Amino acid sequence: MSIVAIILIALGVSAAITFTRTPMYESKTQIFLTVDVRDTTDAYAALLFASNRAASYATVVKSTELAEIVKDQLNLKESAEVLASRVDAEVVDTTSLIQITVKAKNPRDAETIADRTTKEFIKYVGGLETPGGDLGGQSQILAQITDNASYNPNQVSPDVALNLVVAGLIGILLGIGLAIARELLDRTIRTADHVAELTESPVLASIGFDNDIRSAPLLTDLGGFAARTEAFRLLRTNLQFIDLDHQPRCLVITSAVPGEGKTMTSTNLAVALAQTGRNTLIIDADLRRPRVASTLGLDPAVGLTTALVGKTEIHDAIQVHEASGLHVLASGAKPPNPTEILQSKITHDLILRLRSSYDMVIIDAPPLLPVADASVLAKLADGVIIVVRHARTTKDQVNEAINRLNHVGARLYGVVVNMVAKRAIGSYYYYYYEETSPSGRGDKSGSSKSNGSGRRRA
Repeated sequence: MSIVAIILIALGVSAAITFTRTPMYESKTQIFLTVDVRDTTDAYAALLFASNRAASYATVVKSTELAEIVKDQLNLKESAEVLASRVDAEVVDTTSLIQITVKAKNPRDAETIADRTTKEFIKYVGGLETPGGDLGGQSQILAQITDNASYNPNQVSPDVALNLVVAGLIGILLGIGLAIARELLDRTIRTADHVAELTESPVLASIGFDNDIRSAPLLTDLGGFAARTEAFRLLRTNLQFIDLDHQPRCLVITSAVPGEGKTMTSTNLAVALAQTGRNTLIIDADLRRPRVASTLGLDPAVGLTTALVGKTEIHDAIQVHEASGLHVLASGAKPPNPTEILQSKITHDLILRLRSSYDMVIIDAPPLLPVADASVLAKLADGVIIVVRHARTTKDQVNEAINRLNHVGARLYGVVVNMVAKRAIGSYYYYYYEETSPSGRGDKSGSSKSNGSGRRRA
């Protein structure tokens, strides 16, 4: 979730709370406490006495007992406890002045309650300070109103502007905090640097996310200048520089886990190779969840397994995709033991035979982590390309997949990052363009950085 989204949520919550609360208005009044003395020598002592008393009387103003008196005088419906909660009093620093603040649902009620509270408080003080509690006597403390109850037509709560500003600041802080936390805790592949942390093999291509992938899955369904077409042209070109001394003729395309788009990648790479006139074969070796034939609109029933068990000759099992000229060996019938079939010598011999008959053989293999099939096939090919899904495949998954390839001695040619968000597509270009020079290790000094995207057409 972006920082902007979090800010908007915070503002929305604040606005909802603010505009559903009852507006409150306030009225203020002020009382001065003094001691009646005739001898000026006692004036200073009397001032100290009144100041000390002020703190105590500020508490009395907020008492339930005084609120009960005001409630009865004004015939208010609310309880004395609720009324007392809306009354506040504080002593002005270094004085014997008490400022009383009363809140109510409308400004006129606030003024009326403040006025009555002040007058009843003066009477209350007179009773408390009369010697011996004699109400007919003379009170030692004199309370006088210095400021009458004010009338303020503007609501004091909720403070709409303040609440929204505070909510915005909280949203910003939360957004930044979550962004930092996500950056620290996120273990998914998001940039070329993340790939570089796991392997020295290059990022061969980054393929952007395409909403039209379901309706137009193949390069033959797209225009010549579509972004996805350009990405596979780049992948096709970069394959030429993987190993100049020993050009690969058989590649396994796999992924760490399901759902990374490895079948679509292997199929379109094979189509891109066939479009250049190269004699290209794609083998659907995912015997558990075969999809190559259905993606190309061909018959999946006859293929690899039917040829292996001798139900059909291999040349009869291979179909041709008319739009591209690609040769396709579908998976055939699903066997109960896919791994054992792929490990068999007859499968090994068949792949050796096919690679000698084609310029390029692409093998679509199952994911590496769930099953061992891809590791078995990797030993039969020149090398492996791993497809990872941007912001979905984790570093741990890719690292484990690479470890499995290393364990069987397979060669990892590179990584294809699939379904890359448009805003992140540029984060991969510099790396794979830098890393795919004829030396196979990259040339950082050339003009490969100049065009920004790093795209080249075959």
